[in-house]
Amino acid sequence: MEGLLPRFLVAVLCMAAGAAFGHIANGNRSMLVGMLVGGLLGFAGVVAFDALRGWRLMRWLRGTHETPAPRDAGFWGEMAYRIERSLRALERTAEAERSRLSQFVSAMEASPNGVLLLDGAEQIEWCNSRAADHFGLDPQRDRRQRVTNLIRSPEFVAYLQAGDFDEPLTLHPLRGPGSLQVLIRRYDDNLKLVLSQDLTERERAEAMRRDFVANVSHEIRTPLTVLSGFLETLRNLPLNEVERKRVLTLMSQQAVRMGDLVADLLTLARLEGSPRPGGDRWVAADALLRHVEAEARALSAGRHTIVVTGGAGAEIAGDEVELRSAIGNLVSNAVRYTPEGGRIEVGWRIADHGSGEVAVADTGPGIARIHLPRLAERFYRVDSSRSRESGGTGLGLSIVKHVMHRHGGELEIASEPGKGSTFKLVLPAVRVRVPAQAVAPAGQREDAVGAT
Repeated sequence: MEGLLPRFLVAVLCMAAGAAFGHIANGNRSMLVGMLVGGLLGFAGVVAFDALRGWRLMRWLRGTHETPAPRDAGFWGEMAYRIERSLRALERTAEAERSRLSQFVSAMEASPNGVLLLDGAEQIEWCNSRAADHFGLDPQRDRRQRVTNLIRSPEFVAYLQAGDFDEPLTLHPLRGPGSLQVLIRRYDDNLKLVLSQDLTERERAEAMRRDFVANVSHEIRTPLTVLSGFLETLRNLPLNEVERKRVLTLMSQQAVRMGDLVADLLTLARLEGSPRPGGDRWVAADALLRHVEAEARALSAGRHTIVVTGGAGAEIAGDEVELRSAIGNLVSNAVRYTPEGGRIEVGWRIADHGSGEVAVADTGPGIARIHLPRLAERFYRVDSSRSRESGGTGLGLSIVKHVMHRHGGELEIASEPGKGSTFKLVLPAVRVRVPAQAVAPAGQREDAVGAT
């Protein structure tokens, strides 16, 4: 009604103007004709003006809507305002839906599992990158392709066609080792959601746990068998004092061996279950080396030449107990495996790039290159008989490697049969600080421990 009244007034004013013009021009006879012509002209003007404003609104509607709608008064202005408001609301709703869809797709992409969407004809609607990797698909190229034409595993095809999805399917991909678990769920109108999970790492971890339990059982069973045998001997055989002392000494050695094994296992469990050491606790490097030197001399009992150098003024950020355990394990191994009269060198230095290095070198029998990559594995032994005679548990280097990883460092091993071995702990520069006067120029700096 707001738009009709102004139009009616315009028509009346045009008719009055036409009548006045007719009266002035031809008297009363032309008055009626003037009113009719004036009314028609007024009506035509209103229609033309409305057509112009309607054309402007239609031109805006056909465009991109980036500019505001025509700001006219009256009926067309009100219509333009309400249409624009509705369009803006729809755009905001569509943008919110696009944002939610983008977030959903991003979440599916971030999923550790593969996600594959199939339509009613079992054609691929969408898949994330993990599913594409699991099944060898291309997320873009393979859309709208029938899934059984791309995943041709007989087990998968039979599973999909059978329609019984209560239990997951385990597949063994043709490319690479491991296995894949596939689970299908129906949703909406006969659409299907295919979820896939790579079980390779889980199976590897389970295999490692089984091997670890088997190794621990084997390592503990040996001293237990010895202890049981000696106890049986003490109970059933009459032994003289010398034989009795010998048996008790051997039993004590086996008990110590089991204690060491349990202690190393507890150390590994603590390292794996505790948070990484912070960078705000600083440990004096020379204090660590002196403590390790005292332990090495006690273990060697004068059978080796032990030289410890470097570390003055330097500090390491980390856990003192863990660092002492790592260096102590290396030195302990060097003492155990170096023949009597051999030489063991322990040295600290700052490398050119600012990292700190603790090197333990010995003149022992050395290790063949083929064994070096596996030395830090739990219970890995180069020579089982020699390791048992030396009293090792087979866990020392595993502990060292764990400690280095927790401190952001690395364990480096260099060895050659007949030429001894060098075990080096490399700590990142961010965990090392040393007074400026203690850092010699690179050309004048000498390694504390020579390469072997």
